[in-house]
Amino acid sequence: MRLARLSFGRAALVAALLFIAGCAHRTPAPIAPPPPPAKPVVNTARLVGVVADQPQPLGESNAARALAAFRSSCPVLVKRTDVSGLTQAGAWDALCAEAVTVSEGGAATFFRDRFEWARVGDGKAFATGYYEPEIAASRVRAPGYDTPIYGLPADLVRCTRADGTLARGRLDDAGACLPYFSRTEIDDGALANRGLEMAWAADPVALFFVEIQGSGRLRLPDGSVMRIGYAGQNGLPYVAIGKLLRDRGALPPGGANMVAIVDWIRMHSDEGKALMRENASYVFFKELTGPGPLGALGVPVTPNTSVAADPLFVPLGAPVFLSLDRAEASGLWVAQDTGGAIKGANRVDTFWGADPEAATIAGGMAANGSAWLLLPKGTVAGAQARP
Repeated sequence: MRLARLSFGRAALVAALLFIAGCAHRTPAPIAPPPPPAKPVVNTARLVGVVADQPQPLGESNAARALAAFRSSCPVLVKRTDVSGLTQAGAWDALCAEAVTVSEGGAATFFRDRFEWARVGDGKAFATGYYEPEIAASRVRAPGYDTPIYGLPADLVRCTRADGTLARGRLDDAGACLPYFSRTEIDDGALANRGLEMAWAADPVALFFVEIQGSGRLRLPDGSVMRIGYAGQNGLPYVAIGKLLRDRGALPPGGANMVAIVDWIRMHSDEGKALMRENASYVFFKELTGPGPLGALGVPVTPNTSVAADPLFVPLGAPVFLSLDRAEASGLWVAQDTGGAIKGANRVDTFWGADPEAATIAGGMAANGSAWLLLPKGTVAGAQARP
């Protein structure tokens, strides 16, 4: 069976489904300025000292891609607060200034000699993959295109709830902070006729998994492509529907693979709709006109170069070297993104692009090995010396 109206068929959505538990909701930018960063919680004592010798020689083409990504991150990297606590203000300035001057063919030397390579804890890494899915859609509602793709509502704000916590929500007439509309409420029309429909999808199941990725490509009826990216989220918790199916015995242990999940949804139409609604989280989009989907730094992510990581352990913008049991994922990457389930030291999510090959690689990516952080020289000693 082929999934209706998907641009490259079952394989693409199957690959998207692989990220139900692994890459939920990428968040390039908050919908309003966040509160001041909390005190770093990373245990810097777990940052192992400098590695004298790199694990293997750097390939020049790999290093050149990483250099381009590092340069693109630098304008943000030198200004942002590193919530990992590993680097302080100004730590990246010299490296970013030097990166602009590195000549063609000098990228490998730059990364080899100008950074200190360090591990967090034992450095044991686990890597998954993500990609930019493509689904059929129309800019206007038309027969066969009935599922709205919403832009960011103006009434979705950060507000203080009754318990004193700051969260995404909406204000009632009295100014009280309420949870924002859930997926069920939005599906039932809570946002209809407010002018928020930026496009209409042909398949609500396919759109559900574009939300999980946080960005996607819309193949329009005339063959052109409209690219959309994350604009905000309703503030309600994400629920992995694959886990729900396993827990309820609808799919056997170890059998909740992506083919099985999508087949279950389509074979149980009403139950499948109800299952998706159990994930109250809902993602809003904006049209992207520049290159690539945007990562958590607000800069485009690059196939086979950008990686999502946990910012409590990895400074966003820092290079990361992976030596894994999957050769295609081994090499130099740059941490330019985050993911709702990408948590902990040495847990990464590799980005592969938008084509069918990307879907296949990302969908099957589950690699183990080792990870190194490339940091400004003196970072390890400085981090360990701070209280």
